[in-house]
Amino acid sequence: PDGPDLFCVRPDDSKLNYFQQPQHIRESDFMMFLEKYGRHSFIAPSQVQPSFPAFYRAGDPILIYFDSSAVLSTLRQPVKMGASGVCVDGNPAGFLDSKSTSCTRIFANLTESCMTDPALDAASYYRDFTVLKWLPSLITSELDFQVIYELEYSGTSGIRSVSVQFKVSNISGNSGSSLQQHFTLRFWVSAPSRALPRTLPRSGNPGYLPGAPVLIAHSGAIQHMSILQSKGDGSCSQFLRHTVQFGRNMRTACRLSLSPLLEDGNCSYIQQKLYQAFQGMSGAEDLAITGSAQSTQTEEWTTILVQDCSVQAVNCTSCCMVPVSLEIQILWTKVGLLSNPQTQILSTRYLYQCHPLKSLSTSAVAVTTVVTFTDVTHWPEPPRGQPQRHWKLPSDILFPFRVALNLERSYRADLAGYFLLILIMSSILCF
Repeated sequence: PDGPDLFCVRPDDSKLNYFQQPQHIRESDFMMFLEKYGRHSFIAPSQVQPSFPAFYRAGDPILIYFDSSAVLSTLRQPVKMGASGVCVDGNPAGFLDSKSTSCTRIFANLTESCMTDPALDAASYYRDFTVLKWLPSLITSELDFQVIYELEYSGTSGIRSVSVQFKVSNISGNSGSSLQQHFTLRFWVSAPSRALPRTLPRSGNPGYLPGAPVLIAHSGAIQHMSILQSKGDGSCSQFLRHTVQFGRNMRTACRLSLSPLLEDGNCSYIQQKLYQAFQGMSGAEDLAITGSAQSTQTEEWTTILVQDCSVQAVNCTSCCMVPVSLEIQILWTKVGLLSNPQTQILSTRYLYQCHPLKSLSTSAVAVTTVVTFTDVTHWPEPPRGQPQRHWKLPSDILFPFRVALNLERSYRADLAGYFLLILIMSSILCF
């Protein structure tokens, strides 16, 4: 009652009492109060628009725009925080920063959260917003659960297209439930030709560099060769995989869950799914001979030889023979000048070891993957010895002259003998 006739909130005035009950003002009395108290403080401050560079730079947050609310925000890639690994949703995705993250969601009531929590709603990862192609122009995002964002870009032309993939699974539980979520962000360089929708950075030019990703191709799309990766509990990750690096032998082991596959009960279906688990989301067909191979140059690729379970299943007519081990054998060599040899891959073989699946009630199977690199370089014979530039003189450099002098002395002695013999003969004939 003892307060002012009109109460206005000023965010920049810390002396005001925000706990006073403001006086109710009728619409008919507003002009009277405006004449009495009207000042610049009644005018909403102008919104200062942030300034942006002309195009994205590496590490810049990727901006998105919500049309319905006219709000500018950033594309998020949740990450884990603390020892518990709980998901934090405020982490912005960086331009050209391809990476995968995992975190844990905890729910007080899973049934209710499944219907209301945006983190479990696939549409919340692509609905009602567009991705900024560059700054500050807009482009409509063409988005098709793990959540995988794939962004195609072309230099300073910015982001050309955006797609998202989901992998969902059924979970059960009510109070105190939790689940692991995985988020992946990938960037692809836009190729000038439509035949090359995506290209990856070179793994060498032309020969492979040690530790660079091995390149494979499936239906013309170039990818990195990868193998199964184990999670903390020893099970095989459905989303994260190890990238095969040139020249580095690898070995992984994990337990692959069969529960979702056994519901079908078809042996060939189970085999197919296990092969896909070993090879990744898309099976490889060809492997790049060099680190700078182009998908349009067939001579730069070699077909991957595959030895599957069909040979081992000859003696197993009534059982289901499934792959439990994959050995990737890669033969490579060095070619070119000895002063600067270039590494090339000669051939690759996928060798599966298989065992019969004893029971369709088996929930998981232990699987292993081995990658071996074998150097089969055939080095040329070393060059023969070359003539020496500086010949050494014999120890007696006067040897030729001594030989000539001895010959001359011998000649003089013989000549004197002949002359004496002539004199004797002449004296005898005269008498």
